[in-house]
Amino acid sequence: MTTEIFKQKKSSNFNDRRGVEFPSLIVLHYTGMETAEDALDRLCDPVSEVSAHYFIDEDGGVLQLVDEEKRAWHAGLAHWVGESDINSHSIGIEIVNSGHEFGYKAFPDIQINAVIKLCIDIMARYSISSSGILGHSDVAPSRKIDPGELFPWQYLANEGVGIWPFPSDMDYEAAESLFINHDVQRVFLDGIGYDPFADFEDIITAFHRRYYPEKFQNIEDVAQPCIEGTARLLALVRVHNDLKT
Repeated sequence: MTTEIFKQKKSSNFNDRRGVEFPSLIVLHYTGMETAEDALDRLCDPVSEVSAHYFIDEDGGVLQLVDEEKRAWHAGLAHWVGESDINSHSIGIEIVNSGHEFGYKAFPDIQINAVIKLCIDIMARYSISSSGILGHSDVAPSRKIDPGELFPWQYLANEGVGIWPFPSDMDYEAAESLFINHDVQRVFLDGIGYDPFADFEDIITAFHRRYYPEKFQNIEDVAQPCIEGTARLLALVRVHNDLKT
């Protein structure tokens, strides 16, 4: 099913993709501003020098701000699987949510369903793998925390958008000894795609924010590896390996 796009506004903040013809990643953001209008104005303001390909409102309405063939300016200083020009390799989607600074809240179902439909359309057009669905905090863990721990990543994965780890008994057994070994976890995280030059605490926090959001019930503990988080990391590594074969 094709997502209905309401082309009501365009951003002039874009240029040509560099070194690639088609995107291989989708990066999801939240707007992080007090109102949707403020966010949309900023994404279309030439002075801001930021943009995204798509903007999804809380009511599920979708605006296309930049043509997919162009390079929108949404990821900034970022990294994934050895690539630092994430803007050239990706489609950027801004999802209206006031964010942590202005009253972070759950995303409405109608909005999330619009995100899923749009992502499925894009994935089909460019043969983007489920492992190529990322959050801004994945590609910029030292700078960004969006779309945040309330974003329903597992639900998206269940609908075919992104991946989700389901640890086995063997994962839990291995995690009992591995969770204290940061060096081994770092190797796994780097192998998935995270920035090998970012601080470990930033990387593990970004991983927990996406794949173990329950950990954020105790905000003081989010950067600490644990058995549950390590088991999920081991399961995620296996999913990534399966997708490569």
